[in-house]
Amino acid sequence: MTKSACKQGLLTQVALCALAALFTIGAHAQVQTLDRVVAVVDDDVVMASELQERLDTISAQIQSQDVQAPPEDVLRRQVLEQLIVERLQLQMAQRAGVTVSDAELDQAIARVQQNAGASPEQFRQRLAADGISAEAFRRQIRQELLIRRVEQGSVNRRIEITDQDIDNFLRSKEGEFWKSPQYELGHILIPVNSSAPANEVDEARQKAGQLAEQVRGGADFRRLAIANSAGQNALEGGDLGWRKTVELPTLFADALENLEVGDITEPFRSDAGFHLLKIHAERGSTEQVVEQTKVRHILVKTSAIRDDDAAYNLLVDLRQQVLDGADFGELAREHSEDIGTMLNGGDLGWSNPGQFVPEFTQAMDNTPVGEISMPFHSEFGWHILRVDDRRKQDMTDQYIRNQAADLLRNRRYEEELQNWRREIRDQAYVEIKLPELQDEQSESTD
Repeated sequence: MTKSACKQGLLTQVALCALAALFTIGAHAQVQTLDRVVAVVDDDVVMASELQERLDTISAQIQSQDVQAPPEDVLRRQVLEQLIVERLQLQMAQRAGVTVSDAELDQAIARVQQNAGASPEQFRQRLAADGISAEAFRRQIRQELLIRRVEQGSVNRRIEITDQDIDNFLRSKEGEFWKSPQYELGHILIPVNSSAPANEVDEARQKAGQLAEQVRGGADFRRLAIANSAGQNALEGGDLGWRKTVELPTLFADALENLEVGDITEPFRSDAGFHLLKIHAERGSTEQVVEQTKVRHILVKTSAIRDDDAAYNLLVDLRQQVLDGADFGELAREHSEDIGTMLNGGDLGWSNPGQFVPEFTQAMDNTPVGEISMPFHSEFGWHILRVDDRRKQDMTDQYIRNQAADLLRNRRYEEELQNWRREIRDQAYVEIKLPELQDEQSESTD
């Protein structure tokens, strides 16, 4: 039942650059329609009018960013290559049957409007002022979503993150820094020289201990720091700011181990004296305790000979049999059409939040332990389920590994994306019709 913005296509640029360039096109986009093919790309073509329109858009964007534009011939070649790769990606989407629903399209357009800081009516007015119809805008947004989907599907399949990759990262200095929580710390130092006599050391230790007890009794740590600390940040209430544990001296990091927000350390000594640390706040904590559910289900699918009503009524009958004493597992083995679980009596094991489709999750969450749900429908068919047990499970280690895998995958994505684009370009039949670029094409294919 689990990128530079301006290198993407036009509408991705629009979304990520908040339409800054799109709304400045009006002064530049006096495009003359030229019915001339400038490139043949497998089974498709790029027209001169498309090339000119994209050139105008990117030129306006460069101008709005106040950066030096490349020479016109270089920019033309870069833009044409961008259009060629987009054509290849759209052909791949068509062959693979990749689609974008109207609902997904509406959500994407709403995000663009939000990034532009405009209401739907203001947004339409801006588009109209720049000569862009709502239909054309939707068409190009849909095209951008198709391209992104093809890229993600194709590139992610090329990236493999192994357990060894994750282990190496987590053991590295960067990994230690990345997974380390961040604390807002307060510090009090009671000074005592490393060569001080025993009575002075004891006096300093006792004073630090008394301050710790006052804090635990409700005294304001910052006031005590101002009045008593010899630390560099004493006049700021002993505030050390936000620090990751890997940024702290080992002595400090060890003292904070197993403490929670609001706790204060016991006095600990360094060559400078006795220290107290208080955790004012924490962020970036990776602790993940989730509620798991142990559940069984029976799935009945509809067919030409069993409609929704028949499936529903069958499950009502099976549910009643269980309530009358029948064994749920035996009925699942006999009637369930979930091939993966039927032989195990419908047992789905321990599940984590978000593991199942929303309809199944809702029914599972609303069913008390030991009880059976009423029949409900999902994209897989009709179900009844029984919740066998619930428990709290610490998933922190797995959460950290999943986050590390995502970080490593994202790092490799951009490099692999460029490799993949180059490969599909090299493997395609491309004939450039622009005379000024034909020599370069022939040189590159010799």
